[in-house]
Amino acid sequence: MANKSAEKRERQEARRRLRNRMAKSTMRTAIKKFDAAVAAGDKAAAEKALAESSKLLDTVAGKGIIHRNNAARKKSRLAHAYNKMV
Repeated sequence: MANKSAEKRERQEARRRLRNRMAKSTMRTAIKKFDAAVAAGDKAAAEKALAESSKLLDTVAGKGIIHRNNAARKKSRLAHAYNKMV
């Protein structure tokens, strides 16, 4: 039987897990929007999506949801795809 502090820890972890999952999902959606804009050849939409994706990656990395190097790698690849398109 879990004691009171373990039960509280479980509740906290559940909230954090949900928050982290929502942040990751938002990040992935922004990256997919960028990829779609690049595939369509829409420069304006791609530029806007690149800025949004970069900001979300920085935010998620700052909160420790993903590693900062992972965020840097993703941002680099997005920038490379944008520059290749332009």
